[in-house]
Amino acid sequence: MKEMLKEAAILFVITLLSGCLLGLVYEVTKEPIADARAREKEEACKEVFADAESFTVREDLTKETAAPIMGEGDFAVDIEEVSEAYDANGALLGYVLIVTDHEGYGGDIQFSIGIRNDGTVNGISFLDISETAGLGMKADPVLKEQFVDRQAEQFVYTKSEVISPDQIQAISGATITTNGVVNGVNAGLTYFRTVLQEGGSVNE
Repeated sequence: MKEMLKEAAILFVITLLSGCLLGLVYEVTKEPIADARAREKEEACKEVFADAESFTVREDLTKETAAPIMGEGDFAVDIEEVSEAYDANGALLGYVLIVTDHEGYGGDIQFSIGIRNDGTVNGISFLDISETAGLGMKADPVLKEQFVDRQAEQFVYTKSEVISPDQIQAISGATITTNGVVNGVNAGLTYFRTVLQEGGSVNE
């Protein structure tokens, strides 16, 4: 019995020390990780809105408030964050939306979208994507450039030649990834027109 109690006490001390060490590591790394994530978002904003001088996060526009709109549009997408993009004179240029599409082949695909006041898509910038190497991971070089300075009510992807402004050339062998990205952009455009443009933010 004494030996069992001794072993239990040793195990308790080891568990306690491990928990304390994990807590310490978390506290030490929490702020640097948050700072790195903030810098990543800032860079993503600048990439899709190069002429903007500053960005202001709309704290009132949350993933939870966007959920009903995404549901109505049958989008498997979350609008994670909305930022206003301003020029050097303080004029509102448009918005940067961070969206997460849940239809990727390898998991969620998260990226930012820059949308001007007139609905033109400046471009997209990937924040998190884990698709198949050599296929879905071509989303950055293949799809990103196709959304630069594009305007459409909704985009569609095609496996053949692009013949209209609303078409996006699909990644060869990775239509699931293409579909996820296109749907994410379409969800962002729907949210922009419903909440930001028609809702009054652009017209104030």
